[in-house]
Amino acid sequence: MKNLLTFFFIIFTGLNAYSQEDLEVQARPPIIDMHMHTGLPHEVPAGTPALCRPEPCKGDGQATVNSVELMQKTLAAMDRYNIIKGFLSGTDWAAVQDWTKEAPGRFIASPFILKAGSAELAKLKPEYMSGRFKAMGEIGTQLNGVPPNDPSLIPYFKLAEELRLPVLIHTLGIGPYMPHFRSAAGDPLLLEEVLTSHPKLRLFVENAGYPYRDEMIAMMYQYPQLYVDVSTITWVIPRTAFYDYLKAFMRAGLGKRLMFGSDQMVWPEKIGAAVEAIEQAPFLTDEQKRDIFYNNAVRFLLLEDAEDDPVKYKKNHKD
Repeated sequence: MKNLLTFFFIIFTGLNAYSQEDLEVQARPPIIDMHMHTGLPHEVPAGTPALCRPEPCKGDGQATVNSVELMQKTLAAMDRYNIIKGFLSGTDWAAVQDWTKEAPGRFIASPFILKAGSAELAKLKPEYMSGRFKAMGEIGTQLNGVPPNDPSLIPYFKLAEELRLPVLIHTLGIGPYMPHFRSAAGDPLLLEEVLTSHPKLRLFVENAGYPYRDEMIAMMYQYPQLYVDVSTITWVIPRTAFYDYLKAFMRAGLGKRLMFGSDQMVWPEKIGAAVEAIEQAPFLTDEQKRDIFYNNAVRFLLLEDAEDDPVKYKKNHKD
């Protein structure tokens, strides 16, 4: 009898624990992750700790470099945190397509653009015409020292404007340790020529242009179509530095144009770290968190509706 009671106790507690975890996922409001990757634009050995700044610092986690395993871990993290959609890019276009096929409707497929040129653009156009790609970027030409106002990018911005594609660009002061990366090429003020030449361009800047705070705020004040994400800086820099930066944008009244991103590269555990950095921000209200996690992305992506807007946004959007 004692053994039987023990058996039922184990079964009951196990089921109860599972139910609690299941309820936690169901209770978590939906999130849109505006910055995900199928890998890095450069190779790192498996098990490499995550990026961190400033040196000397010690990153945690271990890099997962196998694309299938990385996809599985990423989808598991998305399920755990109720991330219903992710803006996904990669230099390996085939991997991007594999991920979208594995999880239909879960990702917004986009190419990572490391080098700009007419030959590369010619390869891209059929991908958009077929519907295989539905966004543009990360435009990561800064990793090769090329600023956003370089003439080689003009045809890309023109195409994105014509097709009304959402565009993600790397325009900030930090990036991977690549030989041609230049911080000066990431000044957000260099976007002014782009935005004036392409006024209908749907552009968002990763990491809110960190650490170009004042320049980024000035650009967002002047160009209402410009949005930003808070992605890698949720976990790659000290939390205090991230909160100081985020507070500045909130105080500036730009909370409606900040979007969540994890910048998942090869460290899927950083998805949770990014989510928790927003959830645990003591100066954000629940409404502000929902804007960052979901509502702002809905409006930027021209999806059907947002939690804070009962009127269908798409129907009210005018070119």
